[in-house]
Amino acid sequence: MSSPRPTESAAPAVALPEGYEYRSAVHRLAGPLPLHFGGSLEHVDVAFRLAGARGAPVVAVLGGISAGRQVFSLPGEPAGWWEESIGPGRSLDTDRYRVLGIDFLGGSHLTTGPQPDEAFPSISAFDQARMIVGLLDHLGLERLHGSIGASYGGMVTLALAQAHGPRVRQAIVISAAHRTHPMSTAWRSVQRAFVRYALGHGEGARGLTLARALAMATYRSAREFEERFAGEPERTTDGFRFPVESYLIARGESYAARYRPEAFVCLSESIDLHRVEPEAIHVPTTLVAVVEDQLVPVADMRELRDRLGGNCALIEISSLYGHDAFLKETEVLRDVFARALD
Repeated sequence: MSSPRPTESAAPAVALPEGYEYRSAVHRLAGPLPLHFGGSLEHVDVAFRLAGARGAPVVAVLGGISAGRQVFSLPGEPAGWWEESIGPGRSLDTDRYRVLGIDFLGGSHLTTGPQPDEAFPSISAFDQARMIVGLLDHLGLERLHGSIGASYGGMVTLALAQAHGPRVRQAIVISAAHRTHPMSTAWRSVQRAFVRYALGHGEGARGLTLARALAMATYRSAREFEERFAGEPERTTDGFRFPVESYLIARGESYAARYRPEAFVCLSESIDLHRVEPEAIHVPTTLVAVVEDQLVPVADMRELRDRLGGNCALIEISSLYGHDAFLKETEVLRDVFARALD
């Protein structure tokens, strides 16, 4: 179950911006990692990347289950998953902060995760939080200046704030609540059923393609699909093919080429197992809810705000991009980050 561990690099192969520091490695945590749902993992390797202005406050940046440690890019590197919002001069300015990115436990990247034909335990957002704390100890960081989490990363940020509050000064949570809505679980349960059935028949990649295609239909808004895919279907030898169908299958195939089906099942389940106790969170928290978000209803975000009490602010936005708004609404996030972190 352990991932390969490359040697830590002090800097990328290209020159860093003046005054920047860079660390990228896979670190093995000391001792077993106890798991929220019982048992433990004997060895956990956590892949991380820390980059930004030398000596600046550290902000953890955590995204959806597909996101990894490459949050933003430096010259010569591939683009990060939050490239439009994080980096030099961007909404979260790495000239002012160091950004800590990680590969999630149970995922497809270099952190310990499920392998084909091997049993792997169920993972909680609290397990991700415990792993992050172990990494902070390794890095000599007593406290994060902030943890910014979107989607699954928002769940991990809430778990971190509940279980390890003294280790984080400020939480920013985008499109994540204290629990998973049953309708969202309904969609994801079907996705996992696709993948499990396909794995049982030696077609894991095909199952993941279909699961991701269905997932993509829940990430965006009905208004966006109306604007983009209202054209006429194309006649094929297998019948008609609709514009939105072609888009969803293409996105599913691209995803399946890069991620492991077993890891998708693991982290998808982790989303649906998510529960925190808002009354136990005392870290100042900024919430961002999207009115068009199909997966995290605004009502759930309002309930979370009310239960968090006076240490919480809720910002509601409207976005064509629905649950994926955090990847697109850069100017809104610029204001959110500035208010919360400055």
